[in-house]
Amino acid sequence: MIPPARVRKAAERAAPFVLRTPLLPLPGRRWLKLECLQPTGSFKVRGYFAAALALAEAGRRRGLLTVSAGNAAAGCAYAAHRLGVPCRVVMVESAPAPKVEAVRRWGAEPRFLPREDLFAWMADRGWESESEAFIHPHTDEELAAGHGGLGLELLEELPDLGRVLVPVGGGGLVSGVAAAVKGTRPEVEVVGVMSDGYPLWPRALELGGDPHLRPETIADGTAAPFNALMFERLRECVDRWVVVPEPRLRAAIPELAAAGKVVAEGAGALAYAALEQLPEDRPTVAIVSGGNVDPALLTELLGTQPSGGPVQHAVGGH
Repeated sequence: MIPPARVRKAAERAAPFVLRTPLLPLPGRRWLKLECLQPTGSFKVRGYFAAALALAEAGRRRGLLTVSAGNAAAGCAYAAHRLGVPCRVVMVESAPAPKVEAVRRWGAEPRFLPREDLFAWMADRGWESESEAFIHPHTDEELAAGHGGLGLELLEELPDLGRVLVPVGGGGLVSGVAAAVKGTRPEVEVVGVMSDGYPLWPRALELGGDPHLRPETIADGTAAPFNALMFERLRECVDRWVVVPEPRLRAAIPELAAAGKVVAEGAGALAYAALEQLPEDRPTVAIVSGGNVDPALLTELLGTQPSGGPVQHAVGGH
């Protein structure tokens, strides 16, 4: 795993540009870590500032380049804007409109590719023929270390932290958080969470390789491709996997909004949705990784929320 000292240095670099997000208490020694309140509505800003500021100035001035379904694109665009450098992002053509708008809002230029072409571009290391400094949204160690700043905050705020639930897409967030918490307290359980509409990593670990799945989930932020390097990292740093049924995930978003006053996107609601599958045997944090939900989807899901749903006891009861 990434050395704890490297996580601390990355978090220090990013600190002037990111928020120390709050913990929302739930009953039963459980909390939500609200990364949806970061400047772009996602934890991604932590890693992109850490990675961009680790570059030599000459390289950074060439501009930043990344690839993303949405939140990483906005995080990179925002970092480039704040640092005064150009930015381009390669995005899947089905990226949600609010996430595309966020990229353009911060002055970055999106380039759209079909999902298969985008994965081929990544597999062929297409960024090597581009002029900008490329920051890989999953495998870049400085980026993952920057995400680990979130884990350092958890240890400071909850010295008796026993478990952290992390939504997993490409794996950068969970590898950074695991490095932060296990580097200090190896006994903390790190739980990776995915939807049954795209259980990429649990299935890959069962099979020993790429399961060749297509995403069928509202958690578009988790729809990253298989990566052999991340496969090995996740095998090492994730203690347990929880797979959330898609209907449960769809119910979790309006639960959080109605009683918790928390707006979460699909990937952002995964860890909260997984809480019911785990015992209340230790202090536990579920990371709400992002809040950039498509307004049309949010409206649809809010219309299905029954009165007095589970969140009244989970979030509204504290």
